[in-house]
Amino acid sequence: MVKTTIAIIDDHKIVRQGLKELLERLGNYVVTHEFDDGIQFLAALPLEEPPQLYILDYSMPGMDGLEVLAKLEKLPEEYRVLFLTQHFDEKIIDNAYRFGARAFLHKNCSAQELKFAIDSIVSQGYSNISEILQRIKNIPETLQNENIILSDRELELLTLVCDEKEYTYEQISDMMGVSLKTIETYRVRLFERFGIKTKSGLVLFSYKYRLTKPFK
Repeated sequence: MVKTTIAIIDDHKIVRQGLKELLERLGNYVVTHEFDDGIQFLAALPLEEPPQLYILDYSMPGMDGLEVLAKLEKLPEEYRVLFLTQHFDEKIIDNAYRFGARAFLHKNCSAQELKFAIDSIVSQGYSNISEILQRIKNIPETLQNENIILSDRELELLTLVCDEKEYTYEQISDMMGVSLKTIETYRVRLFERFGIKTKSGLVLFSYKYRLTKPFK
């Protein structure tokens, strides 16, 4: 069986080592990359053989985990991030999801909670989508009962963004037969009309209104 590959970004070596040993005991996981902080991690991108999942700490020197998430959301590649931290501040949780985190766990979580979150992210893209939807602030409440009208091209873009294969914007531009600049125009148009801020926000937007597969 192919193992799930994971990268750990945490400034405490002992935490990384303990987490690595736990993961390798827990299931079919292998830690392929370790980074001392967010700055070192971002400097190493894009990775030659990117892992399937990134476990990211919040409190790190130079750049905190939220800043790292915000920078990742601007990159064309897709990063599945599990936010694992000792901080349990409501604003941090909300912002972690807003900037694209696929799950948020406290470092006091159980081994089984960690395993469940990892397996859910790898198989479904998210862990506990209901909590994310409750917390996400990107979609204005006034839109909840209104019909969402999209152009054919906007709907095509949204469908490809929500595909389980997680295409990059470059791949989507090739599949739609238009330039990356045109894709950017469609993306910005959706962001501005519906108050969305991230690629993950597009997925949540489609989920909330059942606009595309696999949510329809």
